[in-house]
Amino acid sequence: MGFFDDLRDRIEATDSVVSVGLDADIDRIPEHLIDEDLPRWAFNRRIIDATHEHAAAFKPNAAFYEDEDGWRALRETIAYAHGKGVPVLLDAKRADIGNTTRKYADLLDDADAITVNPYMGRDSVQPFLAREDKGVFVLCRTSNPGGSDLQSLELDSGEPLYERVAALCALWNEHGNVGLVVGATGPDELEHLREQVPDLPFLVPGVGAQGGDAEAAVEFGLADGVGLVNSSRGIIFAGEDRGEDFDKAAGQAAKRLKKRLNQYR
Repeated sequence: MGFFDDLRDRIEATDSVVSVGLDADIDRIPEHLIDEDLPRWAFNRRIIDATHEHAAAFKPNAAFYEDEDGWRALRETIAYAHGKGVPVLLDAKRADIGNTTRKYADLLDDADAITVNPYMGRDSVQPFLAREDKGVFVLCRTSNPGGSDLQSLELDSGEPLYERVAALCALWNEHGNVGLVVGATGPDELEHLREQVPDLPFLVPGVGAQGGDAEAAVEFGLADGVGLVNSSRGIIFAGEDRGEDFDKAAGQAAKRLKKRLNQYR
């Protein structure tokens, strides 16, 4: 079974398409955890305990772990999530060429899926695509305001660049392990991309703190019921002012988002 088969089972088991983004910003972790050996791991463990029953996946962003203690914390986090039966999507946005991209693909030894950047073309993401049992979410139309600087540029064919990326990803999906990252802040583009690539699951960020369209995220983000709608800060820092009860607020936020999204499933 591949990643998207496992994800389908997880979605059915939890009745949820929520991806909880584990962006463990050391500057926002509760003060009482800072003296722990691995504060980010201590924080994530509490978040996982509070949210796992509502989570189809956890999505740690590699940017918050790229130091010696951070990588240790990330490995502990992934193992703990797996112990709860939850798949882990590493938001790393990696890609390169040759030996470099092959080494980047080693990140999939621990995680179940990864985000990649297609800017350098197929050879830069091929080592990820070759991992048949792993999910590969390709950046397509991102939720940040500057995404249109390049992604919306019109090609000679008349299509915007992000549409060409989606079409290429459909061709690259030889092992049924490719999805797209498509932000919830552009619902019309979400709808159009779903029409263009009906079989590719989407990872849809931007529903939480960025205020994206939850209804569009569910209606167009899922391919035959499979896909993920991510919230990071809106869940994990929901209890930022709650002190030692921060995790309870996170659990409540995950449950609310699950209920909100399920209105449209």
